[in-house]
Amino acid sequence: MRNTLIAMILGASVLPMAAQAAAPASSDAVRNEVTRQLERYERALNASNVDQVMTLYAKDAVFMPQNSQPVVGRDAVRAAYRQIFGQIKLEVDFTIDEIQPLSPDWAFARTRSKGTVKVLAGDGKASPEGNQEVFLLHRESDGQWRFARYIFSTTNPPAAQ
Repeated sequence: MRNTLIAMILGASVLPMAAQAAAPASSDAVRNEVTRQLERYERALNASNVDQVMTLYAKDAVFMPQNSQPVVGRDAVRAAYRQIFGQIKLEVDFTIDEIQPLSPDWAFARTRSKGTVKVLAGDGKASPEGNQEVFLLHRESDGQWRFARYIFSTTNPPAAQ
């Protein structure tokens, strides 16, 4: 009886520690981690660095650029960024409008980006670039937040015809 009582007391004493270890990250911690990932993405875009971009995407990623079919899976997303960086040079800054944790392993971010784009095959002249974006992020088994879904559309006015 005494041994059972001691075991129950010891077991009960570690429950708060176990619960704390299993507790999801706070909303502020999630926002900070997602912010860091978005900052990494901005730097990778501006460096035209496909490898850096791909460290930010989930294994089952879907990339949905404007006026294009969805690009599904890491290999296809990598190929899409290679094509993009082979055609244009971006210099953009992101503004984060909203980051919302949805669950312990899911969050979304709503952003805007503004800067310039230079068509590499063109005259080398930079044009204004502006987009609005939604990122759905998943915390993967290694604890890193990665882009599971990403969609954007331009905020630039239509070109005069």
